[in-house]
Amino acid sequence: MAGSKNVLELHGSIHRNYCMKCGQSYDLDYVVNSTGIPKCSKCGGIVKPDVVLYDEMLNEDTLVRSIRYIHNADVLIVGGTSLAVYPAATLIEYYRGNKLILINKSPTPYDKKADLIIQDSIGKVMQEAVY
Repeated sequence: MAGSKNVLELHGSIHRNYCMKCGQSYDLDYVVNSTGIPKCSKCGGIVKPDVVLYDEMLNEDTLVRSIRYIHNADVLIVGGTSLAVYPAATLIEYYRGNKLILINKSPTPYDKKADLIIQDSIGKVMQEAVY
């Protein structure tokens, strides 16, 4: 939505939804305007957001592409995460560059590997960077 071209949504997006029974696609407006649990207009199945929920597997293609992008990055900026939830937290291990920037309110397990640590809110830091 911000205009970025190559965004990998590791945990999916609530902007895409689908029927768990027949696979019919729905947008966010359909879900928001539903009463109770959203149901498919075609088959009556439950409409689920295209997000990875607890105990569900990450999309393998997205994970492989993420690893490749991180491995090849010149600079890696990681913001707004404790880097404590796996397997996503381990992705930082694939970075081979020497410009690792961590932005988080509290320390992370990867602070010792960072070239720059900013301990503050990611929203505040990004807003100050723009202005």
